Formats: sequence, structure tokens, C-alpha cells
Amino acid sequence: MLSQGKRIVKRRAFLSLLGLAAAGLTLTAQPAQAFLFESEEERAERRRRRARNARKKQKAETKKNRKTAARKKLNYKGREVVEFRSSEKPGTIIVKTGERALYQVMPDGKAMRYLVAVGKDGFAWSGVARVGMKRKNPTWTPPAEMIKRTPKYAKWKNGMPGGIPENPLGARALYLFDGGGDTMYRIHGTNAPSSIGTAASSGCIRMLNKEVVELFNSTPVGTKVIVKQ
Repeated sequence: MLSQGKRIVKRRAFLSLLGLAAAGLTLTAQPAQAFLFESEEERAERRRRRARNARKKQKAETKKNRKTAARKKLNYKGREVVEFRSSEKPGTIIVKTGERALYQVMPDGKAMRYLVAVGKDGFAWSGVARVGMKRKNPTWTPPAEMIKRTPKYAKWKNGMPGGIPENPLGARALYLFDGGGDTMYRIHGTNAPSSIGTAASSGCIRMLNKEVVELFNSTPVGTKVIVKQ
């Protein structure tokens, strides 16, 4: 039989274990109980933190996707004549944003195919327009919403001169109009040739400078332009 002293020691050890278990249960329950006693301000702050974290996660995912797309970009070797069935008359320009390609319709079921850059997420557009005017070494004037997003462009609010390396419209620009007038979208050259084949613009269609010069020379004002997925 156990001596009274040993029984007392064992009882104390048992009670200690019970105490530790109870403390563990209390600590485990605290996080769940904490939400029950949150104030409206604390709940609102917790929702704001969740929203901020979600935005950060989305931004990181978008950045990752863009890098992946850039790595997968086609090795563009320049314009080429391809098979292209269309009911549109020769000269019509058809941009397929999903392909990052511009087709200039030719006779006999063919087209000249150019790789282009198209609008990035949130800026892509589609529709039917016409070439309302053309400009060599066009002046670039950033719209107010672009200046708001990127304040450094404010110094060019009255227009950046054409023909300088910084000008994002490059060597030539074809201005797209519809029934309401200037759509504010262009087919133009670029000072960022590495963007060709990606979704990188604010909605305009970018081409390599040497290729937009060719398109400019072969496309009269009034030409129909179709932009679709």
C-alpha cells in the first residue's frame, strides 16, 4: 500500500495536471470568445485588414501573371502573310486582342499579320471604328485620368512633342473614330518594343515603329477597323 505521503504527492500532481488542462482550454477558447466582445470599430478594422490583405494578394497574383505572360511571349520575327478568311474588303484592319495580333486584310483569303500590344486588364476594349486621321511623329497628350494615376505625366498635360525617344506614340499614329467622334484609342508605334505581344497599354494598339510606318503608308483615312477578342 502507498504511504500517506506518496498519496499526497500523487494527488497534488494530478491536481496540477487538471489545472494545466483547464488553463489550456481557457486559452484555446479565448480567440473565439474575443470576437463575441468586439466593438463595431474593432469589427470594422478587422474587415479593413482583410480587404487590404486581399488586395495585396490580388496585386501580387497579377504581377506574377504578367511576368509569366512576358516569359511566354512569342519570339516575334516580324510581319508575315497568312491565310485569313474574312468577308471584309481588302485593306480592312482586324485586331484580335486574344491573339495580340493585327490583321490587314488582303485579297484571295490572305492577310498581313503583325504582332501588337493590346490593353491591359481593365483597359481592353472592342468595337468597330474607322481611321479618322493619321499623324507622323504624333504629339502625345496624357488624359486627365492618366495624370491622376501617374502624376509625373502632369508636365506633359499640354502635349509631349513627337519625334523624341520618350514619346510613347512612337513614329506614327492612326486615330480611331466612331459615330461619336474620336474614341481616344489609337494604333501607334511604341518606345517600349518589349511590350509587343503582351497586354500592356491603356487600350491603344501598339506596333513596332518600323511596322506602324508600313501600316500608316498603306492605310488611307476612312479605313474600317474592327477590334475583337
